[in-house]
This record gives sequence, C-alpha cells and structure tokens, in this order.
Amino acid sequence: MHLEFSGEIWFWKGPAPWHFVSVPADECDELEATSSFVSYGWGMIPVTVRIGETSWTTSLWPKEGGYVVPLKTAVRRAEELDVGDVVTVRLTVDV
Repeated sequence: MHLEFSGEIWFWKGPAPWHFVSVPADECDELEATSSFVSYGWGMIPVTVRIGETSWTTSLWPKEGGYVVPLKTAVRRAEELDVGDVVTVRLTVDV
C-alpha cells in the first residue's frame, strides 16, 4: 500500500518530546483497514516514509482515532524542516 498526503509538522512536548505529521482522516481509514494484518502491537503500523529526498523506516503511532508519523531529528535536519512547515509525506506499508 502506498499513500501520499501533505501535512504540517507539529511538536509534542511530553516526557519524550517528538515531532510529528498527522495522517489525514481518509488515509487513516485505509490504514485502519490493513492494521490487523501489519500491526505488531499497540496499533503501531510499520512503514517506510519519504519526505523530500530522505527516506527511513518507522512506525505510525495511533493517536485520537488516527495516526501520526514521527519525524526523526536527522530527517528534519537533512530536509531543513521545522514546526509549522507543510510537507508531502509518502508512506509505504508492506501488506
């Protein structure tokens, strides 16, 4: 499964601060339909992500009925991204 969408980078200041992009509702519906086949627990979905010229593997995190894409510091630095930037995210889920 391949998905592409745009979203704004946001920051969560919790005990383990992290940057994310929220997956839009329509794409979340598609992901939810396949989650039982690919999730390894807690609703996490392993994916390959590409933003700009940078790709990496991670897992989508379930949040408030949807999913969020965690952005590593190395990715944000490589692509010169910061909070509030809108990015195009390309996801690949191996089903």
